[in-house]
Amino acid sequence: MSDLTLILLAAGNSSRFKVPVKKQWLRIGHDPLWLFVTNRITQMDKFAHIIVVAHPDEVTFMQGMCDFTIVSGGKTRQQSLCNAMKHVTTLYTIVSDIARACVSLELIERLIVAKGSADCIIPTLHLSDTILYDNETILREKVQRVQTPQLSRTNILKNALDTSIEYTDESSAIVAYGGTRSYVEGDVYADKITHENDLDSLQCLTPPSSMTFTGNGFDVHAFEEGKLMMLGGIEIDSPFGFMAHSDGDVAIHALIDALLGAACLGDIGMLFPDNDDSYKNIDSKILLSKCVEKLHQFGFVISHADITIIAQTPRIAHYKESMRRVLAKLMDLSPARVNVKATTTEHLGFIGRKEGVGVIATASVHYFDWKHG
Repeated sequence: MSDLTLILLAAGNSSRFKVPVKKQWLRIGHDPLWLFVTNRITQMDKFAHIIVVAHPDEVTFMQGMCDFTIVSGGKTRQQSLCNAMKHVTTLYTIVSDIARACVSLELIERLIVAKGSADCIIPTLHLSDTILYDNETILREKVQRVQTPQLSRTNILKNALDTSIEYTDESSAIVAYGGTRSYVEGDVYADKITHENDLDSLQCLTPPSSMTFTGNGFDVHAFEEGKLMMLGGIEIDSPFGFMAHSDGDVAIHALIDALLGAACLGDIGMLFPDNDDSYKNIDSKILLSKCVEKLHQFGFVISHADITIIAQTPRIAHYKESMRRVLAKLMDLSPARVNVKATTTEHLGFIGRKEGVGVIATASVHYFDWKHG
């Protein structure tokens, strides 16, 4: 039985990564980076437990894509690690960052072989350039670059992290606590993804799949007297609006479901629960903007949308072009890639009785191509 737990940190906001996609959601083939890295390391079959630390908003989505334990991260790397350590029961823990995507399995094996030699085992690289510190030249032989992953005794690491002082790696915390560390040879190919151009040097990363994905959405709302009607993002001249927790824009709601369906990211109720008072009477254009932002962060680009509004009343033929342009702008698309249609039910059913409106929406997305810009 293995005495090792693997923790992979993927809870950051990618604030220095000036790309619309969060780096942990860059697609490698079909897999987001966090899943690609985790699968790549766990093929070693050396770990009793595998924990991935996610941004709190992403835990549910990530858990739906794998069988690993997904833990909600904190505001800092150290807080995220502390959250993960609560789930660790093995004697040793290996911690790495998803951003260090191309760590070699040989490096991890070196850490495991050395695990009894100190409280923390770290990979380091020597520098060959001249080093200046505070305008003074220092001996480069005394300088080392510290990398992850790092292997630690679990009980020592838990105690070392129980502090208000923030450390940038496990070994610094352990040494400050009074523990020991030893070194293994690092990996020149294990650079971190911090900035966009860092991707160019990571040879283990392959481009995203070029597949297109399609989703559909359907929503219905009954009429409510005396309420403003919003449909397709614009105000409709009508004596009634829609009965709903939000403003009831049934067209946007169906479109959001279509977009989430195309990206396999659940549905509108999962993203915007109707028992959350922060969404009460909210403008649905705000919800669509948040949905589009989520898709972009998760590595998707919207290709196209098609909406069919089914209404006996009100008559909306002369509103369609305005809807098209408003929705296109919200999705960062040309109006030429958004279509809005309208039809009736020939007086059949609740729509035909003028009790409400139904909308069917279809949308397609593809992965953001980080390889070719």
